[in-house]
Amino acid sequence: MRVENYVSPWEDADLVAFRDSIRRFVREQLLPHEDKWRQQHRSDRSAWLACGEMGMILPDMPSEYGGADGTPAHYAVAMEELTYAGAMSIALSINHIVGHYILASGTEAQKRQWLPKIASGECICSIAMTEPGTGSDLQGVRTRAVKHGDKYLISGSKTFISNGQNSDMVIVIAKTDLEAKGSRGISLFIVDTNTPGFQRGKCLDKIGLPGQDTSEMFFQDCEVPADCLLGGVEGQGFVQLMQQLPYERAEISIQAAASLERALALTVEYTRERKAFGKSILDFQNTRFTLAEVKATVLASRLFADLIVQRWVDGTLDTTLASMGKFWLTDRQGEVIDDCLQFFGGFGYMNEYPIARMFADARVARIYGGANEIQRELVGRSL
Repeated sequence: MRVENYVSPWEDADLVAFRDSIRRFVREQLLPHEDKWRQQHRSDRSAWLACGEMGMILPDMPSEYGGADGTPAHYAVAMEELTYAGAMSIALSINHIVGHYILASGTEAQKRQWLPKIASGECICSIAMTEPGTGSDLQGVRTRAVKHGDKYLISGSKTFISNGQNSDMVIVIAKTDLEAKGSRGISLFIVDTNTPGFQRGKCLDKIGLPGQDTSEMFFQDCEVPADCLLGGVEGQGFVQLMQQLPYERAEISIQAAASLERALALTVEYTRERKAFGKSILDFQNTRFTLAEVKATVLASRLFADLIVQRWVDGTLDTTLASMGKFWLTDRQGEVIDDCLQFFGGFGYMNEYPIARMFADARVARIYGGANEIQRELVGRSL
């Protein structure tokens, strides 16, 4: 899918071999089920276990916690290959994000309890962050967690939660200090979804990514042990979130760049084969000029994504670069796929064509992980 057979500077021989194995696995074990998952609005648990066995959920996690001692580059390869194949119904990124919340901020007991199961695919995760009245403004969280002895009672509601129907565990953002203003008093809790007081809402009907289950969640005096508090210290939730959000935005950027590459490859193939007025659509000057512009954008996006991956691997990825990548690459994703779809004509509007699915799936990338308008505000503060 790479333009001009371009090879990323961070991709060494080990990663090339890893990519080959992941590519075969995705195309043989996941892609054949994609249509079924889109229809049933969730992926099968067996697929998660298979992904865990392949080592593609937490490849950059230390082996003592169930990982493969790899780097974020290994995870980037896994995300790219899922995107190149169009296997979009299994939201591994949520498990990856939750795993790193626990690795970075959890107690040793929490790491031992949860990380091996997350890495293996045995435990499917969610993050209960967004509420009906709060989107990107995490300081406005209204869900509360009140301590009673050695337990907490969590009450509140969440919405737009990825893996909401499948999840076995959810990271819940809640207020532990009800008098504190702004970001103070926010804590994160690791909640087993079998806990009494936890309830899933219906699977939400989305315009894109229909194979990824997205739900509301409700907590009605949901009683959890005190040792479910991430890190064991109240009031650290906002700091814990801010430490990890750049990596979530990096994941979205990486997938956006891969989506751009796939869109161009599909469109060049289609316009080369499709005939109109006695010649291929690619032979028309308008087609060539438009796709020349797309090709330049795709290459620029790949270079930007590579910088993000390299900084992530080096441990120097900061909030500003991650936010820039998130808004710029997802904006380009929407523009390029729209331009490419046009060359498919009426077929581009049919869901049986990959480009149509990509068009619908891409729209949410400018919303989740922090809306692009918020990302611009964050970058603007760095000027």
